[in-house]
Amino acid sequence: MFCGGSRLLAWICDGGFWLAFRRAEILSLPSGFGRGTVERGRFLRGCLLSLSGAALWGLSGACAQMLFTDYGAIPAFVTGFRTLATGLLFLALILVRSRHKLKQLLAAPRDMGWFALFGLGLFGSQFFFAFSVAATDAGTACVLQMLNSVFVLAFVCAATCKAPTLREGAGLALALAATVLIATQGSFSSLAISPAGLGWGLANALAVAVYIVVPRQVGLFQRYGSLFSVGIAMLLAALPANGAMAVQAAADPSVFGCVAAFDGRAWLVLVAGVTLLGTFAAFALYLTGIAKAGSVAGSLLGAAEPVSASAIAALWLGTAFTGWDWGGLALMLAMLACMTV
Repeated sequence: MFCGGSRLLAWICDGGFWLAFRRAEILSLPSGFGRGTVERGRFLRGCLLSLSGAALWGLSGACAQMLFTDYGAIPAFVTGFRTLATGLLFLALILVRSRHKLKQLLAAPRDMGWFALFGLGLFGSQFFFAFSVAATDAGTACVLQMLNSVFVLAFVCAATCKAPTLREGAGLALALAATVLIATQGSFSSLAISPAGLGWGLANALAVAVYIVVPRQVGLFQRYGSLFSVGIAMLLAALPANGAMAVQAAADPSVFGCVAAFDGRAWLVLVAGVTLLGTFAAFALYLTGIAKAGSVAGSLLGAAEPVSASAIAALWLGTAFTGWDWGGLALMLAMLACMTV
């Protein structure tokens, strides 16, 4: 299994992965819907930023898996901590660099509504992702999250009143086949992962699609800039995230007993791996990349996340991945190539 994973990763490093994005800029949509023709240099910079952010998300998933398995951390605590800490970091940046935009936002109540929806997507993506990792593992959760491309494509088709192209239809079939392969492990009469794990994964994919589509399509990035937009949305995401944590603590205070057992390694993983790199840097890079490369291309660039998460989980945590898991990942990458090359 490990040798197969190494060959897959070698294929990606040798340039096969980049082939999937070589001509993604040909995707076109009417102005304002995310597939517009983009100047090549800007597009490639956007691809690089989005790929970097997605890879850091993979690191975040592996770090969260370690906290869940080794320290008994609960998803609500990890999500609440990372959203609040990241939101405060973004707020500090905003106060230093973009304070004037706060007045602009306060004078635009409609934009506040769009930011609330953007923040809800960010909250859902992190909240559902944490539960998905806890119910499965980092690699599986990331592969299921890649189904966000299907939701993004559905939105684009509905917005333009156009049916998917042959390539897009084939990509959709590959994405669904990959999900079935991972969920059943080749035994199509039953699920190999828990229904809860599959449900959390699908909910996570939908939430990711929301935060990919909303800010670009309603013009938040254009009016406020990507970093300001992500920062405000992350602060708003911290409200329901910490609300959910407070509700769980009120219902059963003992669930947070694991925090008292955190040692220096656990706090380092939570602060540096999950929060600073896996959330703050990851979202800043990924959504800045989407602002440059477009929503559809950006959603597909998220394919770097399961590769990163699977590799880190296998090499660092010793997570075992079956041939069916790697096969599902390969189908997801084939979906990406089919929809963009």
